[in-house]
Amino acid sequence: MTAPRIDTETLRRLPKAVLHDHLDGGLRPATVIELAAAVGHALPTTDPDELAAWYVEAAGSGDLVRYIGTFEHTLAVMQTREGLLRVAEEYVLDLAADGVVYAEVRYAPELNTRAGLTLAEVVETVQEGLAAGMAKAAAAGTPVRVGTLLCGMRMFDRVGEAAELAVTYRDAGVVGFDIAGAEDGFPPADHLAAFEHLRAESVPFTIHAGEAYGLPSIHQAVQVCGAQRLGHGVRITEDIVDGKLGRLAGWVRDRRIALEMCPTSNLQTGCATSIAEHPITALKDLGFRVTLNTDNRLVSGTTMTREMALLVEEAGWTAEDLRTVTVNAVKSAFIPFDERKALIEDVILPGYASAL
Repeated sequence: MTAPRIDTETLRRLPKAVLHDHLDGGLRPATVIELAAAVGHALPTTDPDELAAWYVEAAGSGDLVRYIGTFEHTLAVMQTREGLLRVAEEYVLDLAADGVVYAEVRYAPELNTRAGLTLAEVVETVQEGLAAGMAKAAAAGTPVRVGTLLCGMRMFDRVGEAAELAVTYRDAGVVGFDIAGAEDGFPPADHLAAFEHLRAESVPFTIHAGEAYGLPSIHQAVQVCGAQRLGHGVRITEDIVDGKLGRLAGWVRDRRIALEMCPTSNLQTGCATSIAEHPITALKDLGFRVTLNTDNRLVSGTTMTREMALLVEEAGWTAEDLRTVTVNAVKSAFIPFDERKALIEDVILPGYASAL
């Protein structure tokens, strides 16, 4: 018997966990327009609906470099204390409205210093905004916990500074580290010293790998640098033939290295051809620790509810599949074990039981 289709409102109510979501890719269009006017930055349009559509169209070229280029307009309005506070607070409130109960937000502080803020001021301001958002969400009865991943930009020379910031602020809301930016031509091992420092300081990290570049990128991220999770990781399928796992794919699956998968984003950048054929379903069925994520909500025109709905409608996912990837995400979150366990037992599982 075919399981009944899950309606959108039920999906919205389900408790969700997102591990891969960029702060500078998730602004409200109206906020971009208002903040751009305040700082004198020209936008493609000043109509919120048209701007939202522009982002999705520009990012849907199938070109990762052009996709990344769409961030110029959001970053332009995230250079002041006022802009960062507003963006961070709204980020949390938008997640809470989408049923997210745990999130890890990532951004690169070095990209927010053009107007004179120091790296430390950027981090502290974002944390202040996130805290304000969490307080408002809790007061509204939709609590969400948000941890921060600080990113180093792999094509620049400040990755070490970003890693040191993660160490410095690990007891102030920062839960881990990542490297971001153009993957092809900028291998993870170029920043091995930063990852060794993080390991020495017991700061967990994920690495964008296996999106724009294939197995060598994943191998370096996991085997050389020691990543606990993989950002995207869709090209691990290149080490799987007729359901048989190669050594690298087996290593990733068997050691429960989480795959932070972002279906809509992958369609935009050409990493997948359709939701129905996206590797997330096959990898889930093969026992990988798959997680579901948005990547960039403004740029991809998406939400966690939408990502779930697409998988239900186009890939035949069930409520049990959605619960599995949600539990997977919390299991792989960069917070202490007892907190992860409590979140699963007290929030995720009861939330699914009551909503379905």
